[in-house]
Amino acid sequence: MSVSSSTVQGAEFVVYSTISAKEALIELVPEFEHASGHKVNITYAGGSDLSKRIFNGTQGDLFIGPEEFSDPLIKDGKLLAGSRTAFARSSTGLAVRAGVPKPDISSPGKLKSVLLAAGSVSYSAGASGMHFVKVIEQLGIAEAIAAKRVVPRAGELVGAVVARGAADIAVQQISELLPVPGIAILDPLPAELQQTIVYGATAFPQSAQRDVAQAFVNFLRSEAARAVLRTKGLEPA
Repeated sequence: MSVSSSTVQGAEFVVYSTISAKEALIELVPEFEHASGHKVNITYAGGSDLSKRIFNGTQGDLFIGPEEFSDPLIKDGKLLAGSRTAFARSSTGLAVRAGVPKPDISSPGKLKSVLLAAGSVSYSAGASGMHFVKVIEQLGIAEAIAAKRVVPRAGELVGAVVARGAADIAVQQISELLPVPGIAILDPLPAELQQTIVYGATAFPQSAQRDVAQAFVNFLRSEAARAVLRTKGLEPA
């Protein structure tokens, strides 16, 4: 793998990433560091939490996350307009506890019935949760599902809520459901209710390591990185 930039070797840059890209980046960051000689100082957190921190003045070199969070930050001048580079796409999926029968959610009507029949449903405040709220509004069951929502603990993946028996159904991005043991992932949402979530890397306006950060962005779009993304539930952009 070849990674190059115009800067000297051994530079360190700061990245903030939403959790949905974490599993892929855990594998990709060391590969980039080994190939480039640079150091990636990366912090993972939920999109809502990162947005608040950046709005309140947290600085870095790159923000990695979906448009749902990067776009408002760009509009507010906290991230650099025109610098966002898409590198992956994700979809929203559902999961149940391992060992229980898998319900059929292949159509909007069947999905509606499954959600109404569930005793409890868990979804996040992230991009998938934001989309799911739109889905249940479209299905006309927003109030009924909100009433039986189980909110994940701080830093907890939604699938883990189902795995520990606190909810019947988990709704989150496939990339965040895959690493959770003890659950069975269902088919994605029906096509007419699905919305592609696009992940990108966006520069901070005050970044002092723009060239090195850009080399990392280019690496995320390389063939080697694309292969890893696919294994982690993400489709290369």
